[in-house]
Amino acid sequence: KIKKNRWVKKKKKSHNILLTLTGLWPGCTLLFWLWSNPKGYNIGVRLIEDFLARSSIGRCQDFRETADVIAKVAFKMYLGVTPSVTNWSPAGDEFSLILENNPLVDFVELPDNHSTLVYSNLLCGVLRGALEMVQMAVDVKFSQDTLRGDNVTEIRMKFIKRIEENLPAGDDSQHITCTHLCTL
Repeated sequence: KIKKNRWVKKKKKSHNILLTLTGLWPGCTLLFWLWSNPKGYNIGVRLIEDFLARSSIGRCQDFRETADVIAKVAFKMYLGVTPSVTNWSPAGDEFSLILENNPLVDFVELPDNHSTLVYSNLLCGVLRGALEMVQMAVDVKFSQDTLRGDNVTEIRMKFIKRIEENLPAGDDSQHITCTHLCTL
């Protein structure tokens, strides 16, 4: 009997621990999704094809021209807003997109316990995925957000490197023939 009672107590205890751990799992999953943002990235990977087909944009000469195309053509085409391109770094490899009005947050209010949530983080993934498909590795993050009390929404973009295609020697049949958004 004594051993049986000990087992019952341990069973209840392990059940409570299991419930606590599984209760934490959805929260951890949400935080991981918001941090890594694969959905926005996957959208960007697919959206670039539509963008290139609709806009018939040719090859950009540098990162500044790419920034202008993103702001004046892509944002206007898909979100109906035109952000300003500002805060260039001295090296010309980093800039900010300033949105006076972010249409993704028009009807959104963050509760107090989620004040650090970057609701429009999807846009960072979209930009990163689209630019990667045109051989550009970039770092994209929110610097300011109107949902967190800032006056404007600021997306900071930093050029990391040009991605080189690795094709087998003599295999030109796999070469992408569509015009790329930018080459550096």
